[in-house]
Amino acid sequence: MIRNILGSVVALTGAASAVLSPFRDWYGGRAGQDYRVADLFEGITPAESGVLVSILLPFLGAALLVVLGVVLRSRLVVALAGLVVLGFTILWMVRQGQTAGSLVVGGDGAGLQVGVVNALAGGVLMLIGALLMTGRRGRRERERERKPVEPFAVPAADQVDTWPPTQEPGMSVQTSPWPEPEVDPYTGPDPRGPRDARTRSYPQAAPHPEDDPRDPVHPPHRPPPPPQG
Repeated sequence: MIRNILGSVVALTGAASAVLSPFRDWYGGRAGQDYRVADLFEGITPAESGVLVSILLPFLGAALLVVLGVVLRSRLVVALAGLVVLGFTILWMVRQGQTAGSLVVGGDGAGLQVGVVNALAGGVLMLIGALLMTGRRGRRERERERKPVEPFAVPAADQVDTWPPTQEPGMSVQTSPWPEPEVDPYTGPDPRGPRDARTRSYPQAAPHPEDDPRDPVHPPHRPPPPPQG
């Protein structure tokens, strides 16, 4: 938004400079409005020109293009207006150089004067304004901004997912309401003695709690002594 405003101001300033330039001296004390548009294509003559058929005409058209481009926020239209002003000014310089033999810049009014500077500066400002403007946004960008952002929906009870949702497939953080079984911290040797490697993979019966030597509550039982007799 700020870039569009700044670019529009710069482009409009350039348009004003271009429109005012024909009313100032261009070369040898001759104003820009004294040059006909036809002189730019057929050769410059000393004949006087009317205002509506002078070089002011293309500059007015360029100014209207700038206003239209600012209203439509079109960078292309504003840039086209700047190219029109620069094109006609450079074409005039070529024709004037052919007529006078050379182009000189003199402070005594014998060479290029301030009107040409205003025209060139106006065209350059129009191009700068077009570069500063961001232009109109596309239809897809506007629709994307208007479309509301939908929050994540709560997953159904039969769906395995974490909460908050991660949008990634996988099991939930906890699939059982019961606590996990504790692992026996004992890491000593197997109380059942060494096992053969061939039978190590066989299922073994769980020891009886009373035969477990690690159980302090139920110590192992010794067989009773034989009767005396």
